[in-house]
Amino acid sequence: MTNFLQFIVFLGFLSYVKGGIKVDCNGLQMGQFLCPDPRIEQIDPKTQQFYGCTKENSAKIWCTAVEGLICGETGNTSFTKEVPCKWTNGYHFDTALLLSIFLGMFGIDRFYLGYPAIGLMKFCTLGFMFLGQLVDIVLIATQVVGPADNSSYVIAYYGAGITIVQSNNWTYRLPQDDW
Repeated sequence: MTNFLQFIVFLGFLSYVKGGIKVDCNGLQMGQFLCPDPRIEQIDPKTQQFYGCTKENSAKIWCTAVEGLICGETGNTSFTKEVPCKWTNGYHFDTALLLSIFLGMFGIDRFYLGYPAIGLMKFCTLGFMFLGQLVDIVLIATQVVGPADNSSYVIAYYGAGITIVQSNNWTYRLPQDDW
């Protein structure tokens, strides 16, 4: 509660400071900055992801700090913030699934996704006697099998993309000072 009161006093102090206080805007917390609605100007309609999404699954978008804060990077209230995204390379989920359903016995789905060896084996064995086609339909529908270049599928209009949650030695709760 005392941190909240200190923050309120700090905001009141900022209103009296002329020009604002210079801060590192990349270290701001939620509520201290505002990013515009991403659906308006920062989403690429072809990939349904942020413009400039990199292979490291991050993109930079423009945000604005609250009144009274001046970003040290730009000298005004606007700054760029790195946000997560899913890098796509043009492989459409619906195309891969339809190819798997209708032409999967010939391996066309695997050729499309960039797996030519498995595609050739499916072509020569008629989809592993149709059993491989059925398995591939399930694997592509559940997005277990994706494009060979490790990109994400293009799913139209924020479709049902799957995020895999894994547990390892780093996924535990760290004790905080105020617990």
